[in-house]
Amino acid sequence: MRAHAYSLGMIETLGLPALIAAADAAAKAADVKVATYEGADGGIVTVYVIGDVSSVQAAVDAGADAARRVGRLLHSHVIPRPDESVPKMIKNLLKPPVQEEVKPEPAQAQSASALAEQSINDLRKLARSYADFPLTTNEINTAKKEDLVRLLEEKQQGGGEQV
Repeated sequence: MRAHAYSLGMIETLGLPALIAAADAAAKAADVKVATYEGADGGIVTVYVIGDVSSVQAAVDAGADAARRVGRLLHSHVIPRPDESVPKMIKNLLKPPVQEEVKPEPAQAQSASALAEQSINDLRKLARSYADFPLTTNEINTAKKEDLVRLLEEKQQGGGEQV
């Protein structure tokens, strides 16, 4: 197995304030990247830092001291040049989180109660998606929520075509 060129540092605390203090101190103490954090049951949280061996060691030491001052430090550890299988154990350690874009459901799939629960902005976007909506864009932008719900319900029943 091949070892990575960076080191992995871990600081485990009880509670989020101690974790945030540890991550802040670690990031300020040396040239490291605070990669991610994980939570476990009972308020146990761990922050992971990566960088070269000496920087990670300095960062973990500073982070552990900060965690002790703010709350409760449970453990800290540095793994110099971990095997490539180790970071795979830690979900999303080196990958930024992917944020999915939330799109409104097609009007045909929404019930009347689902339409009424949507925000006015979502209803306006949905109304604009119809090529033959009975209101102009300016009228949609100023329409009341109950009017948009009623007109969208009519569109659903009539089977209007979305753009």
